[in-house]
Amino acid sequence: MTKPTFLIVGASLTGAKAAEELRAQGFDGRVTLIGAEAERPYERPPLTKDYLRGESERAQAYVHPDDFYAQQEIELETGTRVTAIEPGKVRLHDGRQLGYDRLLLATGAEPRRLDVPGADLDGIYYLRTLADCDLLRARLEAGGRVVTVGAGWIGSEFAASARQRGLEVTVVDPQPLPNERIFGRDVGVFYRDVHAQHGVTQLLGDGVDSFEGEGEGEVVAVRTTSGRRIECDFAVVGIGVVPRAGLASAAGLEVANGIVVNDKLQTSVPRIFAAGDVANAWHPFYRERIRVEHWANALHQGPAAARAMLGQPVSYDHIPYFFSDQYDVGMEYSGYAPSWDEVVFRGDRSGGEFVAFWLRDGHIQAGMNVNVWDVNEHVQALIRARQPVAAAVLADPGTPLDELARKLAAGS
Repeated sequence: MTKPTFLIVGASLTGAKAAEELRAQGFDGRVTLIGAEAERPYERPPLTKDYLRGESERAQAYVHPDDFYAQQEIELETGTRVTAIEPGKVRLHDGRQLGYDRLLLATGAEPRRLDVPGADLDGIYYLRTLADCDLLRARLEAGGRVVTVGAGWIGSEFAASARQRGLEVTVVDPQPLPNERIFGRDVGVFYRDVHAQHGVTQLLGDGVDSFEGEGEGEVVAVRTTSGRRIECDFAVVGIGVVPRAGLASAAGLEVANGIVVNDKLQTSVPRIFAAGDVANAWHPFYRERIRVEHWANALHQGPAAARAMLGQPVSYDHIPYFFSDQYDVGMEYSGYAPSWDEVVFRGDRSGGEFVAFWLRDGHIQAGMNVNVWDVNEHVQALIRARQPVAAAVLADPGTPLDELARKLAAGS
């Protein structure tokens, strides 16, 4: 009897952890992991942090050691693009066809491009891949002046790393505060001030009108929508990402802000699954579809999809989680708060050690700990309790969060 073939498109953290889980669960069929990049699977957080700054080695970014895939009998095909998905098979860029019994799409996301005059000049970078990071690591080594377009996570973390390497950094963003859409004004002000204290020039509430070049087409300046001209040696654009759902859409799968999947991470075609940045998944806790672009989701959703592919009972309900390190400011954020009516703070905001809670109708939607550690588990428990809590209680450092979480979980 022929053993089944499970095919994973996307040699990412999601795809690699899914392949690992298939073997851990005892699957002895064929596992093929296909990646468009020449690299074996790697993790992305180091690309804006320690690896970018030259503080960690390349080997530390990889998900698994070089010999892992051969040892686990996982066929890893790098530098290979899937051009079409058909019933029971995929087509590759080199003309080959690969059959599958189950297919996992872990195609991730790609940078949103800035469409302004001069956007195709040399010296304008996007930071998504290890290859992108290698180029920018060399630019940081050379020093100079950089303009970062976007004060979101990629832009803010890159700006922090560039300042730590001694570059002159200017951040341009049309929003009035960093990540204000996610955090609101007070936390946005905190992060604005953190960057200001470290010498970053921030042109907030101002967009990019054009890039200017000279000579052989190298960028030399950024012109903002307000008319300012910022000279630079290079520029980095970090204005968000879009899910890579083109293959799925062309194959007739349901697509809406990513590939639509249920809580089992199953697409509208039962034999095909999706996970990671590309998956717009039904979340049983939030009772709506959400698409999460962060490391923790890739880490956990890939293995969940693998178990679902094996026919095991799966209902993926992890609370979204992400972290960020900028200078000496570390944070963890848990939850999902597309809207809120109050932000409550516990601790010393001015000193940079606090916990923030986003509330709607008295219920905790999300929480973030900044330079306060070993509380994230309690924050998640508070969210899961689904119980109203008084703002004064949340703000009171004399009320331990673990005790409060236990009380709320008990409904008292």
